[in-house]
Amino acid sequence: MLTDLALILLAYLLGSLSFGLLMARIYGGADLRRSGSGNIGATNVARTLGKTAGILTLLGDGAKGLVAVLLAQAWGQAPILPAVAACVVVLGHMFPLYHGFRGGKGVATALGALLPTLPLPLFGGLLVWLVVVATWRYVSAGSILAALVVPLLAVLWSYPWPLVLAAVLIALLVLYKHRDNLYRLRQGSEAKFF
Repeated sequence: MLTDLALILLAYLLGSLSFGLLMARIYGGADLRRSGSGNIGATNVARTLGKTAGILTLLGDGAKGLVAVLLAQAWGQAPILPAVAACVVVLGHMFPLYHGFRGGKGVATALGALLPTLPLPLFGGLLVWLVVVATWRYVSAGSILAALVVPLLAVLWSYPWPLVLAAVLIALLVLYKHRDNLYRLRQGSEAKFF
């Protein structure tokens, strides 16, 4: 039990690491919270600091989600502990201890966290994301729809209920963090990616 709690705490602390802010330091010190969308995630990093910094942020944020869940799986408490670790690492990214609980929107971290637990639903979500972004060029709309598709596919393909609940919770968190984007999408003022 104590080790389970330690793994959950570690997942939160991993999630709290901000690769966007790290890239901002490496690439010239831009204040991401005052640039572009004001978000510390990969999309705003790419807009503000360039594609390479954006890709590195995406990989770093995804990797911390992946590492947290792989550690939980290695502990052998599947599927409950990996499901909890997935939720907590995303929470850590969105509400990071190290940065005043002001973090990113959690999409890349969720991608890494769900990869070892819900690979097929995640692939379906990625396809939705690609179609939406390629067609309408709104990363936020693609992220929101992908987040909603993953738990639906997890239910459809009969994944264990802890993993389905984790996907539902992550989708709700992603929706919450994208509430300003949803408003701008309705108003027609949301920035396109390219």
